[in-house]
Amino acid sequence: MGLLVVRDGATSWCNDAAEQLVRPHGAAWHGPSAPLALLAAIPSGARRAPVWWPSPSGSSRRWRVTCSRLDPGGPDLLYEIVDETAEPVRQDAEPGPVTADWPLARVADKAGIASWSWNVREDVVEWSDELRRLFEVTPGTPLSYDDYRGRLHPDDVETFEATLAEAMAERTPFSFTHRVIVGQREMILECHGEVVADADGAPARLFGTARDVTVHHRAQQELAYLANHDPLTGMANRHRITGQLAESGRGPDGAALLLIDIDNFKDINELHGHATGDRVIRRVAATITVETGSTGVPGRLGGDEFAVVLPGADATRGMALANRLCAAVAAGPVLDDIGPLRVTLSIGVAVALDDDVEASLAQAELALYAAKNAGRNRAEPFANDQYDQAVRRVSLLQRVQNALDQDTMQLDAQPIVDLATGHPSRYELLIRLRDGNFPLLGPVDFLPAAEQTDLVLRLDRWVLQRAIGALAMPRARARDLRLEVNVSARSLEDGDLGRWILAGLAEADVEPRRLGLEITETAAIGSVAAARALATRLVDAGCGFALDDFGAGFGSFSYLKHLPFTAVKIAGEFVRQLDRDPVDRALVSAVVGVAKQLGMRTVAEQVDRAQLIGQLRVAGVDDGQGYYLGRPRPLDP
Repeated sequence: MGLLVVRDGATSWCNDAAEQLVRPHGAAWHGPSAPLALLAAIPSGARRAPVWWPSPSGSSRRWRVTCSRLDPGGPDLLYEIVDETAEPVRQDAEPGPVTADWPLARVADKAGIASWSWNVREDVVEWSDELRRLFEVTPGTPLSYDDYRGRLHPDDVETFEATLAEAMAERTPFSFTHRVIVGQREMILECHGEVVADADGAPARLFGTARDVTVHHRAQQELAYLANHDPLTGMANRHRITGQLAESGRGPDGAALLLIDIDNFKDINELHGHATGDRVIRRVAATITVETGSTGVPGRLGGDEFAVVLPGADATRGMALANRLCAAVAAGPVLDDIGPLRVTLSIGVAVALDDDVEASLAQAELALYAAKNAGRNRAEPFANDQYDQAVRRVSLLQRVQNALDQDTMQLDAQPIVDLATGHPSRYELLIRLRDGNFPLLGPVDFLPAAEQTDLVLRLDRWVLQRAIGALAMPRARARDLRLEVNVSARSLEDGDLGRWILAGLAEADVEPRRLGLEITETAAIGSVAAARALATRLVDAGCGFALDDFGAGFGSFSYLKHLPFTAVKIAGEFVRQLDRDPVDRALVSAVVGVAKQLGMRTVAEQVDRAQLIGQLRVAGVDDGQGYYLGRPRPLDP
């Protein structure tokens, strides 16, 4: 039977059987293909209402639908759906001879519920066909009250008899829910009935109904479980964690809060797939649960983020558990079947602030952020200076946001000079914040903070858009101006960036060869696949693509070999002392030799003295960039 819970016209939960009712026919219970409009016409309380559904696949399905409130007066509607498409369509038949069972059978047939009548004096129970079917009793078998009672779950007999005794004594209607044992299975029945007295006021007959609510009851149990538990791990979910945090925070002993992230979890999903990522989450969840034991409430907040609430604990106890968790997870491989996959955790620890859940989570988040900045695979406690840093960071980011909105962000251009001719071959664009406010901020002040948020994506596209606009100016076309733009590591993950750049160039009628992109070696190492995809698309279209600050990171020549760069920019730390340090000269010569074999131009950065020019030419470097060759100037295309 398909079970579906709908709130405010949208599906909030469904079981697998409900999915199988629609998925093979081209639909789903979420999204525009959901046949919820058909169900909306069925009122709450309807039993086995017929529904014809014309599916997207072209076939028509015939359902019987029962609708009820999941909770009395609540917003959730529970639909029980049975597919009768394969069964022959039944026409209304004559009811047959009117016997004592006839009214009961008609009730069962029309209302979809079982019914019974108990003659108290004669101890004879008349069971409807539906009730016999539920209890697997052969039609015609004599039945008594004891036959019904004997099928009750032992734990429910006392309540059942007490309810009937009270109803018979008071001559009042009765209702109860109880379990029955039929063969090897257990059913849950919802019963309602009335007592009919004789002329002397003594109970003569009891009339009752019974409805099998086993599936409904289990669905309610599952929903109640999901209200407080994470379905992937079985841990407490965000709702329960925040509730526990508020409750513990109000208590006299307070609580410690651990906020936990799996380090570089995105890489696990990308390299091994989301199924493996889910297995990692379950393994880490198991470790957190075991290490926490009965001292706290562990939970999953979502994604790769976990939390532990330790009632009655201070920051010291919280840090002790956090350090144990880091050590336990890092001690060995999380999964063995795909190779020794190892993971680490970053953890922030804070103390609950009364019942202010959001403030407590914010402090733990700041501590977690500090743990990640300190190198990951560690725990950090909350400190007030973390809050001060966060305030400065938010203020700084807001200032950058305002500069973009108010057009007070500007671009400078620094020449990249051809060392053979002494003339600029292209210009690198450098972003500048000139909003008239103090303190003055350079890129080194605001770019690291922006790169931790999606604001850097807007910054990158803003610079690229301005660059394309500058290249489209008549004067820039006349002198064949060429510009290069730095893009962040986060923009490498923007799968639409390459298409967007080429579309912008085409719309502005700018030749792709006049625009180049630069990414740092560190960014390329962190997102090799994304860097290769973006570089391949742009280089194939004619754009330039340079590896910036080569040697400042790991300096691996394999990145030059396997990524389709058109140029490599040699980090300034190998250039500044080129005329004095033979090791630097050897390193630069090696880079030049590899680059030439790969068909790449070489650019020396931080060329700040005249003495370097001769050495760079001897080494075979193609281009130079630095204050000696040209300082940044406002872009004037």
